[in-house]
Amino acid sequence: MNALPQADAFRPDGGPALSVVIPVLDDAAALAKCLALLARQTRTADEVIVVDNGCSDTSARVALDAGARVITEPLRGIPAAAAAGYDAAAGEVIVRCDADTRPPEDWLARISAAFADPGLDALTGPGRFYDVPRPVAALASAAYSSGYRFGAGAALAGIPVWGSNFAMRRTAWQRCAEGIHRHRAGIHDDLDLSFQLAPWATIRFDRRLRVGAAGRIFTGPGAFVRRFRWAFATLRLNWAVQSAGRRWLERVIARRSATRRT
Repeated sequence: MNALPQADAFRPDGGPALSVVIPVLDDAAALAKCLALLARQTRTADEVIVVDNGCSDTSARVALDAGARVITEPLRGIPAAAAAGYDAAAGEVIVRCDADTRPPEDWLARISAAFADPGLDALTGPGRFYDVPRPVAALASAAYSSGYRFGAGAALAGIPVWGSNFAMRRTAWQRCAEGIHRHRAGIHDDLDLSFQLAPWATIRFDRRLRVGAAGRIFTGPGAFVRRFRWAFATLRLNWAVQSAGRRWLERVIARRSATRRT
């Protein structure tokens, strides 16, 4: 699988070229599974970019053996690694997942079809935890997805994208790339990106665009607390620029203006 030149942002069939970006730090086994599932897609990716964020295991070799393009981001942290991948992407649509994401076979086909709408800037969907005990997996998945969607949505006055399962136009990334906090570890990169997209982007949540995800948040109290600390740090950074109240006020004003024009 070769890297696309920038001129090949669209496929010969007229559909958008898809660049899948996967930031990785010492997750070779999960990455191998993810790449195998990407290879089985009914609509394959035009390029897969694996961002080596300082791996000491065989993650980079796993990626190369699977035909992925490997780039290196020495600054530790998902914000820096994800941003490096987005910068390198050549496709019209940038698709993001994690090394432990397990996409169904029609995942990329659904994404490609959605972006036939020229007004769509970003698309996201939910996940189901595949490594959580079955009796509680459905409840935990629904609670996490709903909590993030509505909690983060209230904080940013928009629809948040989820790092394990989202896509955006490359032009959308280029518009907001300078505003993200790529040099800040200890924040949620997807929530930070959502703050940059929310004021202007058309974002759609598709409940049918579902992937498998690892329930790492449930591995212990430390993981749970750490993720909440990252969330509050992300909120503080972005609310310092514009508060949640101001965001909602501007959204209401924009909607009223649009209604009057129609």
